[in-house]
Amino acid sequence: MESSNRRLFIAIIVVILIGCLCLCLISLIAGGYFWNFIAGDTVTNMPAPTSIQQDLAIPTQTTQKNPNPTPTLTELSSSPGNPTTTPELTAPSPGSNLPADISNQMDKIQEQVIKLRGLASTGSVTRSLITQEGLHQHVVNDFLKDYTQVESQEDALVLATLGLLAPDFDLYDFYVELYSEQVAGFYDDETNEMYVIQGEGFQGPERLTYSHEYTHALQDQHFGTKDGLGCNDEAWEQDSEGCAALQALIEGDATLLEITWLINDATRQDRREIEQFYANLESPVFDRAPSFMREDFLFPYSYGQLFVEHLYKQGGWDAVDQAYHNQPLSTEQILHPDRYPVDKPVPVDLPDLTPALGDGWREIDRGAMGEWYTYLILAEGLDPASRLKTLEAQTASEGWGGDAYVVYYNDQIKATALILQSIWDSAREADEFSQAFEKYASARFDTPTGTQASLKIWDSPDSSNLFRKNGVETTWILAPDSSTAQAIYDTLVSH
Repeated sequence: MESSNRRLFIAIIVVILIGCLCLCLISLIAGGYFWNFIAGDTVTNMPAPTSIQQDLAIPTQTTQKNPNPTPTLTELSSSPGNPTTTPELTAPSPGSNLPADISNQMDKIQEQVIKLRGLASTGSVTRSLITQEGLHQHVVNDFLKDYTQVESQEDALVLATLGLLAPDFDLYDFYVELYSEQVAGFYDDETNEMYVIQGEGFQGPERLTYSHEYTHALQDQHFGTKDGLGCNDEAWEQDSEGCAALQALIEGDATLLEITWLINDATRQDRREIEQFYANLESPVFDRAPSFMREDFLFPYSYGQLFVEHLYKQGGWDAVDQAYHNQPLSTEQILHPDRYPVDKPVPVDLPDLTPALGDGWREIDRGAMGEWYTYLILAEGLDPASRLKTLEAQTASEGWGGDAYVVYYNDQIKATALILQSIWDSAREADEFSQAFEKYASARFDTPTGTQASLKIWDSPDSSNLFRKNGVETTWILAPDSSTAQAIYDTLVSH
């Protein structure tokens, strides 16, 4: 699914997520339970996409011993698959009007990150602190410079058609506000510049953020997150699923390293300052974001961290490094790390349907929804009454094998048409999704108005919906009226 928060391929760290991580981890450290973060069986088939705190596997019996000891976080830098010697350091990175004490602290954190991650620095990065006002300008002038008001309006139309957003939602201004509020720091892979948002100085929260952001600099130096990995704006349009999976790998890598730094190298004062910062943190823009957007915004950090943790358990940081050369291809692989790299998405092709639609229609979006957005549609719709329960939506979307969707818009009648064709792993999985979709559609569009063999129909004054199951394939058509929906259906059947 291509919306601007998924297209934004600049490495950033999110305030609200890191708050959840840090407060929980500080509690674990104080209780002496942090070993279980790595040793515990924290990766399930598909963990509920809610709070990261649910994924930390806090022991319920504090006296229980681990029957199969695995490396603790304090041993990460010397575990199997990691270098046994400290990578060679380069000269300190240049600062941009940084006070000497802050520059020295950054140098020290860089050394710590290099040692923990096992990646030597191959060059320097320009770095500086930036104010909230400066961040706002950066969001407008750089983050969203290639994202126009017209594109944001079309994205809003697509998301509204999927039932995730109000059609008149001002997506562009909201992203400006959201990123201005939520970004704690960022590494710009186009300019090799690193920024940490300045609070009261360079304290625990800023130091923590720097460990995350410097990991991005190392990733860029070794794996080429800007060029070598190929996920630019054009790639997002061609393969949003693959780019979303890659972004989860990149952010999950930096998040796991940040956690490692917090436990191994953060001082008690750092932890006190972090705890105090997040105890007083307010996030009104994030809090009023639509439900699906909050979940999607955190996806590459929360699920990415679980994916990278799974790789780390298999072979240390070497296994994580190898994933950059054998990239995950779908959000399914991120949600189910045990399916990486074998379970690859099935290609699905949709024809050009403008001839069937007639005059006045134009294509505004095309791509793959993926397992993640299939889940969001079922569980995180704008209307709470249409939302399926988390486990029900997870079960329905879990058998995803591949899909393609296309959205058309008619400027004259101000109407949209959606076609989503999905392939499932088995007929049983297709049945599970079909049953869940029927429940979702009946809640969103009212009771079905007709059934024709394997075809179900929901007609209303606002739209006409057709849903068909054929073996392992399902097709959802949403159109402004029944004649348009039928024309689309007839074209697909004959294709």
